[in-house]
Amino acid sequence: MSPLVRNILAVCAGFVAGSVVNMAIITVGPMLIPPPEGADVTTMEGLRAALPLFGPQHFVAPFLAHAVGTLVGAAVAARVAATRATALAMGIAALFFVGGAINVTMLPAPMWFNVVDLVGAYLPMGWLGARLGARRAPGASAA
Repeated sequence: MSPLVRNILAVCAGFVAGSVVNMAIITVGPMLIPPPEGADVTTMEGLRAALPLFGPQHFVAPFLAHAVGTLVGAAVAARVAATRATALAMGIAALFFVGGAINVTMLPAPMWFNVVDLVGAYLPMGWLGARLGARRAPGASAA
């Protein structure tokens, strides 16, 4: 398989894997930490209306979804990549960052969460995912 095709597949696989992890955590989050009484988090309008009622505990699942989704997506992209594994992993992180930035404009989350999320959940996790997904040369030490 040509390196170009493999790299395109790496980005696609990383994006899909990261998105699946993100959505799984977002789906399970309200089961672990229930939203405030009467809050409807099943629609964007309901979530937008309920956000002022949220406490810090309600932002744990969204942060983990963004961070772990980016981490998994970047690691998958780096593992599958034929060349430029770190660049592809950081590309996945950049894609997820853009999604997070769009989310910030659409939802009235507290500023502290927006900052923590945008600064901590995307580019650092992309870098870590690149390290975790990198292929090691035969005979290289794991130190």
